[in-house]
Amino acid sequence: MFRDRTEAAQLLLEELQPYKGLNPLVLAIPRGAVPMGRCIAEGLGGTLDVVLVRKLRAPLQPELAIGAIDENGWTYLTEHATHHDVSADYIAQEKLIQLQTLRARRAQYTPGRLPTAVQHRIVIVVDDGLATGATMVAALHGLRAQRPAKLVCAVPVAAPTAATKVRPLVDALVCLKISPDFQAVGQFYRDFRQVEDEEVIALLNGTRQALDQ
Repeated sequence: MFRDRTEAAQLLLEELQPYKGLNPLVLAIPRGAVPMGRCIAEGLGGTLDVVLVRKLRAPLQPELAIGAIDENGWTYLTEHATHHDVSADYIAQEKLIQLQTLRARRAQYTPGRLPTAVQHRIVIVVDDGLATGATMVAALHGLRAQRPAKLVCAVPVAAPTAATKVRPLVDALVCLKISPDFQAVGQFYRDFRQVEDEEVIALLNGTRQALDQ
């Protein structure tokens, strides 16, 4: 049980010390992981940015991920898409909805600039936990195509099946706890408050300004 995301980030930072001073690019999955990403980026002397992916929601069960999509439209579908007999029309519509959200978030979070270049960088992708692993899989797929020097996934906690999905996609998986009784990410935090868009924007701007000085 973590006190909050800050404590989880500090514990991850201890495990990520081999990358200190190597100017790693820390990419947080919004919104919850952005405060964690800032802590890790500053602790390692790296750069913070976001990697944007969205889960595809199950019909009538929006909290359940049947897959995920990245900014380029690449889609990963989980076994839930088959188990719940989700139609191709529903998936196509859900993809359009989430792509619109991704475009809006990119314009909101990083206006006037392109995402930080990944090629030849040590890239550490941070999230506050892996339930199905769908959004992390989508994020890693897009990043691998950009040829980073090393691709690392850093999370405080993961379900065993999610860790199994993610491990082959990275050069290193840093996970503090793989829990067999995983039900939801929030069960592992005493304080799991929602992170708002305004906080994400402030964290990104504050970190970039600090690093540019």
